[in-house]
Amino acid sequence: MNALAVRCRAYQTIARAIRFIKQHGPCQPSLQEVAAHVGMSHFHLQRLFSVWAGISPKRFLQYLTTEHARSLLRGDYDVLSAAHAAGLSGPGRLHDLMIACDAATPGEVRSLGEGLLITYGFGPTPFGRVIAGTTARGLCHLQFVSWRDNTDPANAGHSADSAADDDAIRRLHGDWQHARLVRDDAALATSIERAFSLVGREQPLHLLLHGTNFQLKVWQALLDIAPGEVVSYGELATRIDHPRAQRAVGSALARNRIAVLIPCHRVLRENGDIGSYRWGGDRKQALLAVEAARRLGQSDG
Repeated sequence: MNALAVRCRAYQTIARAIRFIKQHGPCQPSLQEVAAHVGMSHFHLQRLFSVWAGISPKRFLQYLTTEHARSLLRGDYDVLSAAHAAGLSGPGRLHDLMIACDAATPGEVRSLGEGLLITYGFGPTPFGRVIAGTTARGLCHLQFVSWRDNTDPANAGHSADSAADDDAIRRLHGDWQHARLVRDDAALATSIERAFSLVGREQPLHLLLHGTNFQLKVWQALLDIAPGEVVSYGELATRIDHPRAQRAVGSALARNRIAVLIPCHRVLRENGDIGSYRWGGDRKQALLAVEAARRLGQSDG
């Protein structure tokens, strides 16, 4: 098993630890308590966190607190660097990439992708398994695969992985109902690796976005939020010149089909609470914690 697959599997343990910490936040659980909950020694958990996140559990847990989120929101994020404003990468990015976006044509939207060939595939990432889809014009789909409990009677006769894969394919097909879908995991491996890479590339990663004009405006604005930074729903609405459209902004975030690259995980409630995330609050906290740690350049705690 390669290093990426190991980190993908490790995320399941990380997510369980995050849920435990959230449930017992006021008590500030110790490393030993968290380790006992996930069924391993605190020495093993220490090593797992260090390999997965690049920081110690103590430092990682600090980044999960609401107070840390509030401190980010209190920061001055009104003026962004020229590089970030241009959609380019900056120091400490989770993925050090240039991103070029192209909107689906009105005809493609109306026809639900008729005549469009989408090659899709599954692959591991440090934050869990994903499904990705690409066209000749760019990546059109990148979503985390939701794990399903194979003890659920509805999943009888299927493994948890196959049931989750079936759900993921149905969601892709729902977005592009008349497109031709061809599975090729190997063909998507490079795109998935680039989406979560720490190494920049000379060529930008192209995205094909499918949404309304308002949604496209929100998604474009998200590209100006640097890793390690966050904004509130209200501030994001102001940035796109619709200060009273917070609810509509939230709806646009919920319709985002490109996880991580279109970073809707960097939007929090006004009080610093994590808020909703279509791929799970645990994953949102993990993404934010890792980005915050890398932005500050801290490798242990």
